[in-house]
Amino acid sequence: MVFVLITLGVFLLMECVTWLTHKFVMHGFGWYLHEDHHQPKYQGVFEKNDAFFVVFAIPSIALFYFGTYTEHTFLFYIGLGILFYGLAYFMVHDVLIHQRFKWFKRTNNRYLKGLRKAHKIHHKHLGKEEGECFGMLFVPLKYFKKPKL
Repeated sequence: MVFVLITLGVFLLMECVTWLTHKFVMHGFGWYLHEDHHQPKYQGVFEKNDAFFVVFAIPSIALFYFGTYTEHTFLFYIGLGILFYGLAYFMVHDVLIHQRFKWFKRTNNRYLKGLRKAHKIHHKHLGKEEGECFGMLFVPLKYFKKPKL
């Protein structure tokens, strides 16, 4: 049971790590890698921004290794939490929002529509300044409200 809590806790903590990384690294000194992601048209299959998937995968892989081959089993579950968050991020960001894979083209789910709306607001800024909505799975409630007719 404690390992489930570790995995879930790390998964939730990763949203904070993602927000901070997105705001201060991707829209800061890492803008060189993130900039192409904010351009209207992607060039090719991959973006320089995809390098951040590797950056987040390295600690997860290392934690799997050390959690498997040492007596510190909890490290494995920390790596698992990072992996699960990475999978959720991929499904939401690359599949649902940016439609890089055409798996879920038509969803009427209010939560998923709110995530898409918040990310659209984030992408209305083509530069690294004046960004908003840096989170991925938890965004401000105003994006989930139905528009008044």
